[in-house]
Amino acid sequence: MNELFLLDPEIVFLNHGSFGACPRPVFEAYQRYQLELERRPVELLKRRYHGLLDAVRERLAAFVGADPEGLVLMPNATAGINMVARSLALEPGDEVLATDREYGAVDIVWRFVCERTGASYVRTTPERLWDAVTERTRAIAVSHVSSPTGEILPVEDICRRAREAGIVTLVDGAHAPGHLPLELELLGADAYAGNCHKWLCAPKGAGFLWVGQSLREVVEPLIVSWDWEEETAFALRQGWQGTRDPAAFLAVPDAIDFQAAHDWEAVRERCHALAARAQSGIAEVTGLEPPPGPFGQMAAAELPPCDPDEVQRRLLEEHRVEVLCRAWQGRRLIRVSCQAYNGEQDVDYLLDVLPQVLH
Repeated sequence: MNELFLLDPEIVFLNHGSFGACPRPVFEAYQRYQLELERRPVELLKRRYHGLLDAVRERLAAFVGADPEGLVLMPNATAGINMVARSLALEPGDEVLATDREYGAVDIVWRFVCERTGASYVRTTPERLWDAVTERTRAIAVSHVSSPTGEILPVEDICRRAREAGIVTLVDGAHAPGHLPLELELLGADAYAGNCHKWLCAPKGAGFLWVGQSLREVVEPLIVSWDWEEETAFALRQGWQGTRDPAAFLAVPDAIDFQAAHDWEAVRERCHALAARAQSGIAEVTGLEPPPGPFGQMAAAELPPCDPDEVQRRLLEEHRVEVLCRAWQGRRLIRVSCQAYNGEQDVDYLLDVLPQVLH
């Protein structure tokens, strides 16, 4: 499978989770769409744009198990999180509750919104989430897959309990599409933001926001343009957001087809085994227990006292290993992300060179 990706063959790439990697056939389709745009820009943007993107939304909605009428194409999950967070009518004294496993940029979004509305942003552990709910809790923000740790959080249960309590739920699914099987209608979130450029392996600049019926009259676009007055349906009102290159969106069906053609369920199982091998192997090297919780193709392990940025730099510069190391909540973590192009030799090489960097 590594021959089907464009990654530098000189690098042992174990960091798919940061930005993803686009397979060669999908990238070639993406470039064809860009070329078509440049050859006949008016034809594509004026006459075919809406039909093409509606077809993408239909295909992507079917892939993630969602109603296409609630699905808006976004450049990334962060944009979708911003769109919902800025639309909620929070007031002084209200609380937005989140776990301590959230992506740092998402924490910043909520702090930004809460500072301007007088609301409070409250963080707690997933295990104590319901202990932190109060009569002032208006929304719960939770990751489907935690970016720092790779942990898969029990979002279906969280959304069910929140719905029973009348609390809005917003799920950050940046790491979920292509990584986990999704049925958003059954998941029960009021809103769900996802990336296509990570585990679905679409080009950078492809993501989505799905909004359930409960919030479609509440959530407003970050950009208002022609369709806001010319359309009435939630997703269609946000179709045209000014001139932009739609090629990354148009390549999403190609990414879905690529994974279907290569038995991606088996790929995910094999990559989970690789991530588990890496996590347990690093624990043997360090003698430290890994973070708890279920994971998929991305797993974290504890590092002994060190400068994690320096560990990451040395792994890349001295040993050609690209892997994420970071300080997180007073701990030092190494996060290994495995995709179809990885094999046991990649994990074994990391385990061979890591002790040299740590000692």
